[in-house]
Amino acid sequence: MMRIFNTTEMKERRKLLRSNMTDAETTLWSRIRRKQIDGYRFRRQYSIGSYIVDFYCPEMHLAVEIDGRSHNDHDAKEYDSKREEEIHQLGITFIRFRNEEVSTNLCSVVERIKNTIHSLSVSLDSDASGSGRQ
Repeated sequence: MMRIFNTTEMKERRKLLRSNMTDAETTLWSRIRRKQIDGYRFRRQYSIGSYIVDFYCPEMHLAVEIDGRSHNDHDAKEYDSKREEEIHQLGITFIRFRNEEVSTNLCSVVERIKNTIHSLSVSLDSDASGSGRQ
């Protein structure tokens, strides 16, 4: 099976993005790193196929994106939509926040991430119990 997560080809690009995070990314990272959200680990600048997401929780298959002004124009919106759909087809849930949300309402952003993880966890639990797995 072909490897799609954190491929060697994307390593330098991931490293560059990690060293040049936006203020909003840095702010959110300070609140989700080191398993601060219900014990779930997030990785920053994580590659999935030919794309790199800002943050990824492998255990919950959750991608978190922080969008700045560059995501407002038509071409960027089309690209983001295509990218999100391709990643979603891999079974990954995608949530987006605007830079302004992170800067002005960080607690709400963290709460939404927690709620998404909770929803995904409940879904995984019901899938496991429905298939006979415990």
